[in-house]
Amino acid sequence: MSDRRQKISALSLVSDLATMDQALYETVTVTRTPALDTALRRLSAAADHSKISFAVAAGLALCGRRPRRAAAMGVAAVGVASATANLLGKRLVRRPRPHRAEDSPFPGRHVPMPDSASFPSGHTASAVAFAAAVGPAFPVAAVPLGLLACAVGYSRVHTGVHYPGDVVAGALLGTGSAALIVALASRADV
Repeated sequence: MSDRRQKISALSLVSDLATMDQALYETVTVTRTPALDTALRRLSAAADHSKISFAVAAGLALCGRRPRRAAAMGVAAVGVASATANLLGKRLVRRPRPHRAEDSPFPGRHVPMPDSASFPSGHTASAVAFAAAVGPAFPVAAVPLGLLACAVGYSRVHTGVHYPGDVVAGALLGTGSAALIVALASRADV
């Protein structure tokens, strides 16, 4: 395959992914879910500045040596993920936030629109980083924190401030950040 055909194929793939991303976002925004709206709006707001992760870390720190180490790893992973998402990713990509029409069918589910770029989701990156770093060090917390991280990611789409692709990118970034912290902690133990 020639270089020109490869570039056209790659551009076509990116265009198709963007179309799917927009379609998924629009599907969520027009789906009526009154029982979820308030809870997901509150969850999204509670995840601002990693407040949930820091609260869980504080609780773990009070529970002994192993949970305290897990909390420290989680907080370190949040630091890496947050810095990478907000200081690097958002500045490099500069994807605009989703457009929320004035006549949105469910304005009660919205949270305030952040001023920063949309890609990647920093909330998701931090929540996933925390869960993925705490899990190996304190396995009993892995599933609950993983489910919480998934809910935080979905809440960002549900409340109208991110496209699904932003959330996927944030999850990948969070996973990578946690892997880095877990690897560094393993090396320190050797």
